[in-house]
Amino acid sequence: MQDKSSELPKGWAWTKIDEIISPAKNAIKRGPFGSAIKKAFFVEKGFKVYEQGNAIYNDFRRGNYYISKEKLEELAGFEVKPGEFIISCSGTIGKIAIVPDNAERGIINQALLKIATDPRLISPKYFLNLFRSEGFQKKILGGTRGVAITNINSVKDLKTIAFALPPLPEQQRIVAKIEELFTKLDAGVEALKKVKTQLKRYRQAVLKYAFEGKLTQEWREANKDKLEPASALLKRIREERKKKVEGELKELPPVDIADLPELPEEWTWCRFGDVIVNISLIGKKLKQSEYQEKGRLPVIDQGQSFIGGYTDKDKLKIKVEKPLIIFGDHTKVFKYVDVDFVAGADGIKVLKPEEFYNPKLFYYFAQEISLPEKGYARHFQWLEKSLIPLPPIYEQLKIKDEIERRLSTSKEMEKVVEKTLKQSERLRQSILKTAFEGKLVPQDPTDEPAERLLERIKNEKMNQAKVTQKRFNRRKRYEQKT
Repeated sequence: MQDKSSELPKGWAWTKIDEIISPAKNAIKRGPFGSAIKKAFFVEKGFKVYEQGNAIYNDFRRGNYYISKEKLEELAGFEVKPGEFIISCSGTIGKIAIVPDNAERGIINQALLKIATDPRLISPKYFLNLFRSEGFQKKILGGTRGVAITNINSVKDLKTIAFALPPLPEQQRIVAKIEELFTKLDAGVEALKKVKTQLKRYRQAVLKYAFEGKLTQEWREANKDKLEPASALLKRIREERKKKVEGELKELPPVDIADLPELPEEWTWCRFGDVIVNISLIGKKLKQSEYQEKGRLPVIDQGQSFIGGYTDKDKLKIKVEKPLIIFGDHTKVFKYVDVDFVAGADGIKVLKPEEFYNPKLFYYFAQEISLPEKGYARHFQWLEKSLIPLPPIYEQLKIKDEIERRLSTSKEMEKVVEKTLKQSERLRQSILKTAFEGKLVPQDPTDEPAERLLERIKNEKMNQAKVTQKRFNRRKRYEQKT
């Protein structure tokens, strides 16, 4: 994206969003604030309330909130129409979508801003690609140049953003070329995503086979004489526990394995809760509001990212002498932790596998446990009662090695895929940058220059405004006479 100090291609002109907006009423407007849209107004069936979830991220297909026809008429100025743009202006800033022809009637909420552009000045697809370009986004989010916006509080924030406008026919040629190049790029990205999906399935298959004892089947046959059956191991451990516990150790009901996969003869099923120690976190949790971007200790919580943040609070440190397993009670995420850390406050369980269970193998096997989908409820109550296979100690190391040998190759492939996907996004932005510098398509000297086009449409708008004002004045005089 160029700035006003740059030399423009021939026929291009500097303009602002304010100058390419449609002359129609309510052509640019932010969603209603305050009590205009409250839960009390929502109905089961009616007209959609567009929000970031369904307008920006879900192609207008999802709908959680609806309003009545009366409410729609009351808030008519916020209604969106096909061909208009919806922009996120609160929280997530600067995402844009175009309203499709088949979109349901509805209004925007206060986190969105709608804009209708003038097709006589700018191609809708050109505007869409321009808005999504890295240079334009920097002007919205606050780069080294342009308007620094953390929240688009009014349409004035958007109206003042300047950009270079090509002649209208050149815009159409640019759009056609972008679509041609993006089609090829999208095909490559789709192929990479398929590879990514296949790698994920491969990982799942490896863990499943390991879970069922199939990865070490031949090895087990060759080493039968060295394997202590896991059932004997459990019995021995239970006897040792009896000696340590005062009084009689409570007998647990037998494990029901009727609907579970058949295990190798030397393996046994055991309860998840019987082979872990649940480490107490009383006084050892850090609130998310206290996370830092840098610090001596990583904060590990139940989020998808391995590290949620950092802290310098040594008093909260959990010292890891042997690897621990983190379980997200709400998210069902498992993490293998072998470094000192601080626990995030919400929904985290810190689990220590018993000495007779290899912690890395336990981590792999835990991911194969099927848990019910209970939304944001706590899932540990189901995990604790779940069953997990216990192989002989000597075989556990072999299984772990076999898993990691197979997964190491797929992990390297995943890295290549991720790297290539990032390169494709950089290429996409490079295409847009080239397009909006006027270097993507050849110019046509017969095109009407953008400056002349802007002036012509400006005059048309002024003339139309005068006509409208005259009609209004005549009507006013007529009403006064009658």
